[in-house]
Amino acid sequence: MIEIDNLSKSYNNDVVLNIPKMSIPKSQTFGLVGNNGAGKTTLFSLILDLIKASTGKVTISNNDVSKNESWKSITSAFIDDQFLISYLTPEEYFTFIGELRNIKKDEILKSLEPYEDFFHGEIMGKKKYIRDLSKGNQKKVGVVGALICDTPLVVLDEPFANLDPTTQIRLKVLLKDKSKNSDKTFVISSHDLQHVTEVCERIVVLDKGHVVKDVKTSKNTFKDLEGFFANQ
Repeated sequence: MIEIDNLSKSYNNDVVLNIPKMSIPKSQTFGLVGNNGAGKTTLFSLILDLIKASTGKVTISNNDVSKNESWKSITSAFIDDQFLISYLTPEEYFTFIGELRNIKKDEILKSLEPYEDFFHGEIMGKKKYIRDLSKGNQKKVGVVGALICDTPLVVLDEPFANLDPTTQIRLKVLLKDKSKNSDKTFVISSHDLQHVTEVCERIVVLDKGHVVKDVKTSKNTFKDLEGFFANQ
């Protein structure tokens, strides 16, 4: 699904990311962890062609993301609130996303039904603009916006951040359910080691722009990651 080859990003000769080779196969739930400044958001920005690589390339389904836009039709993402349109209501935002994917309004509204518990009565029908929602509720809108179009690839940067504990648990259940019952590929970053190890079948650790661990998730992964970061 995703291939990374000789990928690097530098700012003023300071290398912030350097990944010689990495593959994320179709249907894998891939987790990315690391301290602040490790290069997680930089990697996601390169995967989504939001910034230009200093060297190398990222391909999605054999399409170089910097040269071919066909990958966009199979990819959904939520990185931060800049992906939102703050002057729309959540209903308007979801409808807009559907229009971009040629999905009718009634189909989009129906696709939102499984997220009623996740929304917890705080999103739909409130006649609020996205800008007037709390950070946690804005996060709910962004995450669900990335999920409802049913694309083969979903990229989520820190989806658990700003969510209360109950909503974090609900999101974890949603992601686990979707990954088990579909061929979707999920690429998820998180500072929450517990959640990411419970959701993802593979974990990559970035440190100062380099891959320092790449492991298949097991019952010992959480403790191993705790031990690694405790010594940083």
